[in-house]
Amino acid sequence: MIIEIYKPGRRQDIYHRFLQKGRMLPPGVEHVNSWVDEPLERCYQIMKSDSIELLNDWINNWHDLIDFEVIPVISSEEAQNQII
Repeated sequence: MIIEIYKPGRRQDIYHRFLQKGRMLPPGVEHVNSWVDEPLERCYQIMKSDSIELLNDWINNWHDLIDFEVIPVISSEEAQNQII
């Protein structure tokens, strides 16, 4: 899970770049879904990748406009299988 925290005053720049260039995902990184909070200050994304390096490549495309928190997650089913 990725939490994007938009840098102050950069929201328009973020959406302009997205419209111009798309997500700019490297091969091996998949966008699953995303949600934006109502003040349009944070975006919560589910991304899939087997490589933190590839995620970092993607983050580097946006780090001038956005701060990122990367939270590795697994599905509830995967968690249950690890416990039981």
